[in-house]
This record gives sequence, structure tokens and C-alpha cells, in this order.
Amino acid sequence: MFNSADSANPGEGTAVKDQERSPILTVNGLTKEYPGVTAVSNVTFSVEHGAVHCLVGENGAGKSTLVKMLTGAAEPTSGSMELRGAAYRPSNPGHARRSGLATLFQELHVVNELSVHQNLTLGMERSRFGFLVKSDLDLRVVETLAAIEPSIDPAALVSTLSVAQKQIVEIARAASSGASVIIMDEPTAALSEREVERLFDVIRRLREQDVTVIYISHKLDEIFELGDVVTVLRDGKHIATKPLSEISDRSELIEMMIGRALHQDYSARPSRSDDVVLEASGLSNDVLDNVTFRIMRGEIVGFYGLVGSGKTEIARALFGADAFSGTVEFKGRAVGRSPRHAIRSGIALVPEERRTQGLFTSLTIRHNISAMNLRRLSVGGVVRSADEQAAATQFVQRLRIATDTIEKHAEKLSGGNQQKVVLAKCLFADADLMLLDEPTRGVDVGAKKEIYDIIRGLADKGTSVAVFSSELEEVLGLCGRIFLLFSGSLVAEVANGPNVDVSRILNIVTGGTERVAQ
Repeated sequence: MFNSADSANPGEGTAVKDQERSPILTVNGLTKEYPGVTAVSNVTFSVEHGAVHCLVGENGAGKSTLVKMLTGAAEPTSGSMELRGAAYRPSNPGHARRSGLATLFQELHVVNELSVHQNLTLGMERSRFGFLVKSDLDLRVVETLAAIEPSIDPAALVSTLSVAQKQIVEIARAASSGASVIIMDEPTAALSEREVERLFDVIRRLREQDVTVIYISHKLDEIFELGDVVTVLRDGKHIATKPLSEISDRSELIEMMIGRALHQDYSARPSRSDDVVLEASGLSNDVLDNVTFRIMRGEIVGFYGLVGSGKTEIARALFGADAFSGTVEFKGRAVGRSPRHAIRSGIALVPEERRTQGLFTSLTIRHNISAMNLRRLSVGGVVRSADEQAAATQFVQRLRIATDTIEKHAEKLSGGNQQKVVLAKCLFADADLMLLDEPTRGVDVGAKKEIYDIIRGLADKGTSVAVFSSELEEVLGLCGRIFLLFSGSLVAEVANGPNVDVSRILNIVTGGTERVAQ
């Protein structure tokens, strides 16, 4: 249980220090294989008792898969784990929580309609004959919350709290449940600077009270400010586990994260035109801060940033899906602020979440492909079925969508083929500007290459393409110009090429200052 009283016994303090030097969590040779890919390979390291242990790596480094295995959401293919010196193999997240390991995800798991106190005891309530009864738990959760953040009223509705306060409620729930290890996955992504400092104070108090925190963040300044130890993952492998005191600066940590040349597959693509096809000026909303840029006709431009950088919000603003202040001109004319206006103007969006935003999963391939341009297939409001079938067949062949019939429902396709159907739908809309938000997320290597070939083919034919990606290798392999984003701001523009400074790019998107003008 979270103890709000500091120890005054010198002997006890020494014992705690000795305990802190011993590992509370150890992973030995942990490996996770999926069909055709090894997500985590032979990872071994230990987490010390009572430390803030940071976990860093590029997108795709294996952090999420590792956390899934730690929390019981995924079963390791091989390897073992120990928690407090005993064998640990959680069968599900509930098992992990009961073992003393809790997780705070980027998406908050609180119930806004309940009070703070009700959220703190949610899932742990005591009952008798079907009725809730008071117990020592009620007092314990209130004491825990008061020790962590006394300004939060247990009787207040959670809906009245800020995002940071909601996170603190989740932390208090984990601590009061007896969790000795709390995993925090990108906890500051949606917080203001003041809220970040408040959260850091809470984490420091947890450390003082002997709670171990595994802290995952792309913001390297947070790692150096808060962490005791850092583990670096790259390509699913364990690169190093070091005390932060032994790492000289950001550049050393970035070097461990990169470890390879990422731009080797990029071949220079001269701009096809000096014509400006889209000009955005001063885009601002709850996430974006005065974002300004141009996209030229027939070029592939990249928007690269990590969690919370504003990539998706820029794409959605350009497509009219999110409200914003500022201006967007496309082919010299203002764009109406709705997806319908964007489509009619010649802008199409392949969204980040294809299943819920990009596809009608209950409809066939044929109906999905035609959905964004039914006017082209209609006479008097009636769709010409033969033309719809011909168009669908053409795009299935062109994009090599693996299916035996255009009448197959989209939900029955693989992830890569679903993504190709979304691309086909946007291509059939005859768009002059394609906005591709994480275009290859969740697809296999073969499908990635095919999608990259489609993107390059579009640019060759004069279509402008904007790639919004959190994979550095992807934007370096595709894009001639790359806009670097951090916390909703466009921080720098980089011209791609064989001598591009990858360390500089990662320094900027993780919150570092500019080092070289380019």
C-alpha cells in the first residue's frame, strides 16, 4: 500500500536503499514472434526496486510489444520473467494487476460520470448479498489520493477534472491497489507544461514511497529530467540499459536509438513543378500552433513527428475533418471546411485508423472503392452497376489487391489489402492531393513495398502526396522534403538526400533545439 509517512529510522532507510539496488522485475531472453515478423527478439534486462526506469526507442522498436508481454496482453514466444524474485507469467492484464503490476495507457481509463472516489474503487468494491459495503479499501484509496495529490476532492465528478488530474486518479487507483510497479505509456502526450510538472512531482513522490515506475516517452528531455535508468530498444532488440548519470547528453542516447543509416533507399526525385498546389497558413486549434507550409505539384512531402506532435491533426484539418483557425488554399482557392468540400476540390485522405475511419467494413470491395466518387458512376442519381464493377476490377488489378472477387466484404481482407482498398477509394476520387496518414501501419513488409511503389507512381503522374508518418525510415525513403513536428508546432523543414542528418532530425522531434540551419 502507498505509505504517506516518511521513515525516520536510519536503519530502515539503509534497508530500503539495499532493496532499491535489487531488481523488482527481470526479463530474460523475452521474444515475441508474429507470422512473418519478430517484434521482440531475446530481450534481457532488469528494473531496480524503487526506480524510475525509462524505456525508449523509435516507433517500431518493440516497446509496445514488450509492454503487452509484461501486462499479460500478449504471450511471449520464448523467454521468462520474474517479479519480486518469483516466476512471473501473467495470463491477462487482470492477472498482472493482481500480481502488483499496473499500467497507465495513453488513453485514459476513467469513467467521467462517476465520482473520483468511485473511480478509485472501481473493480475493487466489496459487496455483501449483492450490495456494496464500506471497507478498509474506502479509507485506503482516499488516503492514497491525499498523499499523492491532496487538491483533488474525492467527491468531485471525474468529468470536472483536467486530463492531468484524471491521470493522477489512475495513478492513485494503481497505488492503492497495491501495485509495486506502474508502467506509464506516454503520460504527458496531452498535457500542458504546468500539468507535466505536476505529474513529475507525483512520480517523484511515488519513487520516494518505494513504487517502481517504468516510464515510456519519446520526449528525451523528460527522460533526462525524471529517469534513474534507461533501456534502449532498437528493431525489437535490447541495445543497452544504463543509469542516466552515465549518459553524457541527448546525442549519445539518440545514437543508441538509431544505430544504422536509415536513408539508404532514398533516390533523389527532382520536383516536377514549381507550382504551389496547397498553401496552409497559421493553422491552429487545440493541438496545432501556427503551422504554415506549402506543397508543390507532383512532390512527395513528409510530416514527421512522434506521439502528440500534431501529424494527424494537420491531415484532418486539411481534409476539413477538424475545426481550425488559419487559412488553406488549394490550387489558388480557399478550401471549404468539410470533407465533402475537400473531396470536391480534389483532396483525399487515407486516415490513420483504416477500419473505423477509412473503410465500410460491412460493405464489399466494389462498394468501398466507388464510395468517394459515386457521381462519376451515376445517371439521374442511379449508380451504373456495370461501371462500378469495371472500376473496382481495374483498381483491384492495378493495386494487386489479393481477393478472388470484388464482392468480398472488406472486413475479411488482411490489413495490407484493406489499406490498398482505402487507397483505391481515394484514387478513384481523382484527387490532386493525397493525404496519407500512417499509410503502412499494421501491414507486412511486402505490402509496404507495394504501397510505396503506388505513392511514387502517383507523384510521377503529377499527383501531390503528403505522407504523415511516425516512422522515420518511411519518410526518409519516400519524401523529398520533410517537415519536422513537435508538440503541435512545425519546428523545421529538412531537404532529404544522401547526407541528411538523422541525428538532427531525432533531436528536433524529441524536443531538442535546432543545431544546424538547413
